Amino acid sequence: MAVEVVYRSSRDLERLFMDKAEADRHDKMLELAELLAEVLQKAVPSLSEQQVEEAGIYMAKNRDVFAKAFKSQPDALSELLAEQPAE
Repeated sequence: MAVEVVYRSSRDLERLFMDKAEADRHDKMLELAELLAEVLQKAVPSLSEQQVEEAGIYMAKNRDVFAKAFKSQPDALSELLAEQPAE
C-alpha cells in the first residue's frame, strides 16, 4: 500500500495540495484577498459582501500585475484587460 502526503489549506478546507509551498501560497493569497475585501467594503459600503469577496480574490490572484501598476506602470493593467472573462 502506498502512502501519499497531501496538504490542506487552513483557509480553504476543501482544497488539497501535493506541495506544502503551494498550500502556503494559496493560504497567503486568501489572507490577502480577505484583507482587500475588508478595505474595499470600507471604501465602498454599497458593494455587496459577494462583490467585495470576488474583487478581493481577483486582486490577490493578480497581485503582481497590480503591484506593477502601483509602481508607476499603470499600463501593466492592460494585461488583465486582455484576458477572457472567467465563466
